[in-house]
Formats: sequence, structure tokens, C-alpha cells
Amino acid sequence: MIYQRKDLQLSVLLLSSLIITCFSCKNEKKTSEVNQEASKASFTEKPNFLIIIADDAGWNDMSFHGSEIQTPHLDQLAQNGIQLERFYVNPTCSPSRASLLTGMPASRIGIVAPISGRSEKTLPDTIVTLPQALKKANYQTALMGKWHLGLSTESGPEAYGFDYSYGFLHGQIDQYSHHYKNGDPSWHRQGKLIEEEGHATDLITQEAIKWLEKQKGTHPFFLQLAYSAPHVPLQEPEKWKEKYNFIKNKSRRDYAAAMAHLDDAIGQVLNRLDSLGLRKNTIVLFMSDNGAQENWNPTTQYEGKYGPNDQLGSNQPLRDYKTSNYEGAIRVPAILSWNGIAEAEKDKNYLSVIDVMPTFLELAKVQVPEQVEGNSFTSVVKEKSSEHHEIYVRGHKQESFIQKPWKLVRTRHLNSATEFELYNIEQDPSEEKEVIDKYPVIAKKMKQALEEQFSKDANEVNVPLQ
Repeated sequence: MIYQRKDLQLSVLLLSSLIITCFSCKNEKKTSEVNQEASKASFTEKPNFLIIIADDAGWNDMSFHGSEIQTPHLDQLAQNGIQLERFYVNPTCSPSRASLLTGMPASRIGIVAPISGRSEKTLPDTIVTLPQALKKANYQTALMGKWHLGLSTESGPEAYGFDYSYGFLHGQIDQYSHHYKNGDPSWHRQGKLIEEEGHATDLITQEAIKWLEKQKGTHPFFLQLAYSAPHVPLQEPEKWKEKYNFIKNKSRRDYAAAMAHLDDAIGQVLNRLDSLGLRKNTIVLFMSDNGAQENWNPTTQYEGKYGPNDQLGSNQPLRDYKTSNYEGAIRVPAILSWNGIAEAEKDKNYLSVIDVMPTFLELAKVQVPEQVEGNSFTSVVKEKSSEHHEIYVRGHKQESFIQKPWKLVRTRHLNSATEFELYNIEQDPSEEKEVIDKYPVIAKKMKQALEEQFSKDANEVNVPLQ
């Protein structure tokens, strides 16, 4: 009887354990399913956003476009993401950054060229910026790196919706002293000018990673990661230059080193996103702020310590360089990584930097401010719809109007007649065959459309005609 009782007790214990185990398994399965659904819901409703901006990187300056410069991390991003084959920005940096943050042509607020001098606030207080709009949806916002929309700490990123900022205020800096070309200090953290040792590419990367490590998943985030590379002056450590000893031209070799350094930095940030478990719920956009600069011949900058550089970036096979309105200046390399929501492909829809703000706000379920003129491209990449937006770009030398497949370029002069050029950029992406005389009706319509856009711009712009 004793043995029978013990056996009975043992059986009861085993049965109880089995029941508890089964109940626990069901609970774990249920919890896992709930977590998966929560993860899906989190992505659908409140994805994180990471915008990575290269400074003056050209179409042919990364290996996924066939360059001799090896960019394995960007290649991987392109291979697994959506290559935006027709992504348009402005001819120079300040206007592109203004358009990105406002969803409208920067010329509407008079920004058509790089901002210089110790200016006051450059974005009107009446305009809602992208980070300001996202903050309404409980986003944490940060900018690491280049600002160039106000050259004093009072008109820095915090004035326009960024919770945290670090980097430089001006358009170009010494990579180690972090001073502007005229010697002005530019390096800052949270609205205060600071002095730090280290290469700008490394410091910006380290700060971005530290900030990401503090994101606990309780709030979605928007991070604008704006590098100084490969903008001049070129001051790269030997370990990056020695990889390109096969490039005969020294300037181009130094430029390649800057691109390689940049690619490695981007890889560090993306790898840290992965290890932190943040990548799945983060939409990554890589872009250049404008096309590559052809050369650099400074006379008084940095007390003559750097340059000249006779060969910098390459926009081949696109025409011309930074500052013009030809394709090499305004059609830039861009990649969108949508974490499995959209298939990897090369998207050939005509998209603009002003389309980023409405796209991100739609995904974050935030109302789009009235000033926004861009169009969300979520349907383009998710549903493979075909949309042909009109794209208007005003620089400080030219204006252009694009309506697939046509592009009209206008060059105005103070003391001579205005010039117009018409190109079919589908058949002639290098803009070698000017056809305005061949298509007078199309040219007339394009001129009217450009003039209509031009009339909406601010009466005063920040540079005179050439």
C-alpha cells in the first residue's frame, strides 16, 4: 500500500507538471504570437526612420553604379533595398536639406544656393518641419552631422524640431579641427559650440551609435545622419588611401578614400541597428544632397593648407556637376530599405526630395502640413504603381522643369538673352541632344509650366543671377 500511495503521488505530480508545462507552452506561443502581431503593428503604425546623407557624392562614386570605388555596405543596402533610379534633389546642399525638411521646393522660401555668413533663422516659423511633425506622433528626433540651414547655434537644429543634435553648422569643415573655411568654429552639441579631437566621419558615426543605443523601443525615432564626406577638404588617414593606390590621379585617389571611409561608417551604423534589434522596424533612406563636385581650387580657404584638387567626384554617364541643373547635379544615387515590406528592385519612377516628408508622415500616420507640395511614394514602392510627378528645381544658376520624358532647362542672364534647352531624358539621359527646335509645342507647354512654378517662389532669393 505504501508503494501504491507513493506511485499515486508521483503520478499526480507528473500529471500536474505536464498540465503546467502545456499551459506554459500555450502561454509562450500565445505571447510569441502577440509579440509578433505587436511587432507588425508597430512597424505598420510607427516605423523608425533613418536618413543617411552623403555630401557631394556622385552617381558614379559607388560600386553598385559601377564605380572603381568599392562601397560594399552601400552595395548590400542597394541589393536588398529599392534603388531609386530617378531621385531628384537640388543642385547644392542647403536647398536640398531645406526641401527634405519642408516637403516643398526650397526656392519657395528663397533658398536656392548654399547658405553662408552668420545668418538668423533660415526656415520660417510658419512652416512645419518633418521632425516637428513627427514629434506630434511621439517620435524622438535627432540630427548628427551637417546642418547648413543656419550658421549660429540659435538657428541650429533644435530650433526646427530636433530633440538632439551634434555635428557642424556650416557647409564644409576641416575634418579634424572642425572649423569652417574662414576659421569660424562650427562643431556643436545640443546648441553649444564644443572642441573635440577626431575625424568628422568617425565622430559623427560614434555619436549616432551612442544615440541609437539609448533608444529603448518605447518611442519611435527619426534620425538624420548627415556626413561631411566626400566633401572637400579631403583629409583621409593612410589606411583608406592605400586601398586605392591603383588610381593614378591623387585627387581622385583621396576622394575614393573619403568614399570608402564613409561606406565603412554607414556599415557600422547599420550593423549596430541590427545588433540592437532595431533594423526590422526601421526604414532607411540613403541619398546624396547633390551631384559630385568636379574640382576644387581654393585660394584663401583654410589658409591654403588644402587643395587644389583637379579631379573629385564622377557623375558619369550623367551631364555636368554640382551647381548646374543638368542631370549630373540633381539626379543622385538613392536607396530605400523597407525591411521586406517592398521587394528589392530598381524603381524608375520620377521622385523628388520633397516627396520624402509626405511619405514618412503617411507611414507614421501624421497629418501632412498644408505647405507640403511633395507626394507620398508609398504606393509606388509597395503596390508597384506608376506615377509621373512633375519636378521643379531652381538653383542659383538655372531652373529646370521635368515631366516625363521631357526636361526643360532655363538659364537666365543679367545682360544677355535667356536660354532654353529641351531634352528627352528617357532616350537621352546624358543630355547630349538638345531638341527644343524639334518639339516647339512641347517646349511651349514646358515653358508655361516652368514659369508657373517660378511665380510661386519667394520674391527674394539668397543669391543674384549669374
